[in-house]
Amino acid sequence: MTAGSRATASWRVLNLPLGLDEPESALHQRAAERAGVAPEAIRSLSIGHKALDARRRGGDQSLRFVVHVDLHLDADFEATGGGRFRQALRSGRVVARSAPAELGFENPHPSLRGARVAVIGAGPAGLFAGLALARSGVEVDLIDRGPALTERSRALAHFLSTRSLDPEANLLYGEGGAGTYSDGKIYTRVDHPLEAPILAEWVACGAPAAIAYDARAHIGTDRLHRILPRMRAGMEALGVRFHWGVRLEELVIDSTGGSARVRGIRTSQGELPCQAAILALGHSARDTLESLAVQGVVLGSKPFQLGVRIEHPQRFIDGARFGDPALAQRLGAAYYSLTSKAGGGASAAHSFCMCPGGQIVASVNQPGLLCTNGMSNSRHSSPYANAALVTTLGAGETGPGVFAGVDYREALERRFFDEGGGDWTAPAQRADDFLAGRASAGLGSSSYKMGIRPGRIDALLPPRVRAALGRALAHFERQIPGYAGPEALLVGIESRSSGAIRMPRDDISRRAEGFENLYPVGEGAGYAGGIMSAAIDGARSAHALLENGIGHGTE
Repeated sequence: MTAGSRATASWRVLNLPLGLDEPESALHQRAAERAGVAPEAIRSLSIGHKALDARRRGGDQSLRFVVHVDLHLDADFEATGGGRFRQALRSGRVVARSAPAELGFENPHPSLRGARVAVIGAGPAGLFAGLALARSGVEVDLIDRGPALTERSRALAHFLSTRSLDPEANLLYGEGGAGTYSDGKIYTRVDHPLEAPILAEWVACGAPAAIAYDARAHIGTDRLHRILPRMRAGMEALGVRFHWGVRLEELVIDSTGGSARVRGIRTSQGELPCQAAILALGHSARDTLESLAVQGVVLGSKPFQLGVRIEHPQRFIDGARFGDPALAQRLGAAYYSLTSKAGGGASAAHSFCMCPGGQIVASVNQPGLLCTNGMSNSRHSSPYANAALVTTLGAGETGPGVFAGVDYREALERRFFDEGGGDWTAPAQRADDFLAGRASAGLGSSSYKMGIRPGRIDALLPPRVRAALGRALAHFERQIPGYAGPEALLVGIESRSSGAIRMPRDDISRRAEGFENLYPVGEGAGYAGGIMSAAIDGARSAHALLENGIGHGTE
């Protein structure tokens, strides 16, 4: 249903139940009743959020969807709609929805006329920062030390077949960033008006329309490989110049005033002039971060997450979550999100980046280090389910110093690499053996294409991490019987689900401390933890630049 010519306002009706076999058309009457409005008063209706509720109630499991519905009503309806609608507002069953944001600015700050902005990094933060600027008429040069997607895919295939790693073309560097080879998850706890236009951009480039409301929206690695080139072509049509295989060496800085100003970037392919720079480096470019620190860019340490991958047969997760594994044919591969609170002397831990029907991959860019991650295609067709099990570490564990967390992480990655045999084979241990503190006599199969071998993960992990994961496994076993059983395989190490560095920036202007025109964004700057949160962060900083201008805004 489409809105008429009259002005409308948007309201979200929360927590409507929808049976597995009910048509979505049933939501119209249900939303009207819950909101206290006549069905004919609704000018248009759309699903704002849809989640599968697999919780047990009184020992029984009755699957259903929980849906938030967006109603478009006449703009004056709040004043004229009657007491039942106002009571629904007071009770919280209905909440107002703000108008969606736009990625581009119609009238950017005058200081940006004719300006050229360098964006360093082609992950989600850099891409959406560049897109927001280009939509606003700003010239953009976007550089990435990795290659465009076709060449990147060839480099990954070479790595898998030969175990010869290219430090500049891998699962971390190149078009789309680390998220290109992931589950393509785009749900986030960040609630910001820019989420809607970012989702719309992906849909326009070929993502399923359902990502706009699906609580567990994901695109899939296979679809990302079709979407990213379309997004790049659209940006090039707006004038964005992409520079692949180009590494940032240092900033060209003018420090004659009270604060530093970037007037260009020096790269592995020469110097590029610019009037502002956006740093969207990702969390693994240690060499670049060290170079920036030498130049006076302020860096600080931050807590980060560390743990292992846990892998189960997908049929086990389907049965545990749905009651009947056959329901996966209708509902898609089952997922989970689990949390274990601190207690008994152990830290909190949680599952992260759960990949139903996925595979474990070697998310590495440096020889001699091992780090695992998860990915899946859009159909979740693998017979395996995997997720990270992680806990949070900080200066109390790593010691002081900006790069202490990175050093700590890399030392563990080296230990796991060596334990696996020094060729990216990963050490693995059954979950029941981990809890018992014993070696695994047999491992079974795994989705990890580089191979697994028995390893004492319980002994390889630091005691604090081992205790947190052990408590979490015991807790999750009570929630999902068999979760920590002999079919569960721990594969290590998962060490880059979040970065250990933060670049301080002003909350309003979003400029780096001590700089007039340098904008740190995304995971590498310490302000995001996934595809969507990074995309929002990059776009928000572009908006701050568009609104406040170069060298303007609050410090």
